[in-house]
Amino acid sequence: MNALALRSLRHRPFAATATFLAVLLGTVLIGSFATLAESSSAASGTDADTLVILGAVVGGWGSMIVLFSVASTVGVTTHQRAGEIGLLRTVGATPRQARRLVVRETAAVTTLAALLGALVASVTGHALFDLVRSGGLVSDATVYDAGPASVGAAAVLVLVAAGLATWVAARRATRGPAGVLLREAAAEQGRMRWWRVLAAVVVVAYGIAMAVITVAVTAHDDDPYAAMSTSGSSSILVGVGLAVLAPVLLRWFATPAGLLVGRAGASGHLASYNTARRAHLLAGVLAPVLVLTSAAVGTLLLVDIDARTLPAGNPDSDTITLLNNVVVGMLSLFAAIMVVNAFVAAIAHRRDELQRLRLIGATPRQVERSVVAEAAIVAAIGVVLGTLAALTTVVPFAIARHEGAVPDGGLWLVPAVVAGVVALTLGAARTSVRAQVVGR
Repeated sequence: MNALALRSLRHRPFAATATFLAVLLGTVLIGSFATLAESSSAASGTDADTLVILGAVVGGWGSMIVLFSVASTVGVTTHQRAGEIGLLRTVGATPRQARRLVVRETAAVTTLAALLGALVASVTGHALFDLVRSGGLVSDATVYDAGPASVGAAAVLVLVAAGLATWVAARRATRGPAGVLLREAAAEQGRMRWWRVLAAVVVVAYGIAMAVITVAVTAHDDDPYAAMSTSGSSSILVGVGLAVLAPVLLRWFATPAGLLVGRAGASGHLASYNTARRAHLLAGVLAPVLVLTSAAVGTLLLVDIDARTLPAGNPDSDTITLLNNVVVGMLSLFAAIMVVNAFVAAIAHRRDELQRLRLIGATPRQVERSVVAEAAIVAAIGVVLGTLAALTTVVPFAIARHEGAVPDGGLWLVPAVVAGVVALTLGAARTSVRAQVVGR
């Protein structure tokens, strides 16, 4: 079984690469901040508090995004193999054997990626600590004191998330008779599990509840950062919750969004049809687009409002602004990589389909335009929903700082973020289809 799993990986290099990169980058990101938390044990006073905040709080929010992205990537790449699993079942493989094959393939890729990520995190963690110390957040007397425990724990955490996602996806892909599995794979549709819907509703509801508490309670607190502590995470929470529901949201909104794209001719019409039909596949792209937009818009406007309205003489302003900017940069970088990663995996899965379009007469330009039009639909839905999710941070915090529901400035940040996210999504789609399909 192990030899078969390793040979099987050679025939799906793009899917394996997508999983490898997600686990590698996730381990590096979580491990780097975990080293700060471990180094806090050798510090004292405000230095220890700062390292704990950076390592545990900022790293904790990043870990939630990373683990969600890793689980999503692994789940999508496993779901893409439903047809192959059905064929294995028709030639005599048992459901258990098919699951073991998928799990061992993923374990081989994720273990290698996590080990390499832990090694890289031991270097980047030290570099991150030096950056924190050079920025004056901790004194020169505080030294880096992290060992293999923090980066090892990060690797284990990412492996557990990837393993659970693989097991759930493989169990779902092997459930039922082989003939049914083949028909479901061909249709590329499926019901979303009830526990996933429940988890999304709970996360979204919690984010909205924090926004309400900001307006009703912490807005009247004497501490100027009380409102930030309750509203700052709302946009991320709501964004993640909506991202969990990405397949359903894509099916709901693909048709009205496609009406606009459909005016672009045959390529636009095909894109509109494929977006709704392949919602589970393209949801892997919509999820990071949505989270990237909600986190970036919400946090950047929050920092802008804070800089404009903070009472003079507050000694913590620079530290908190830096923390918020670190969150934005960290999440934006990871989400941007996941957008590209998801498109590479999606186009690899559809390579035969897109090649057949060329065989029946479609030109390379038409194939490329169709995929880019699909990306435009996904990007449009993602930035709209992400901006709405960001309002759960922006509006309550603006009210708490006495600017009203609409901030007095910084609104240019919204179109700037939207333009960047759309450009990234379209660029990832164009590059992927040219590299894997059009250029062949």
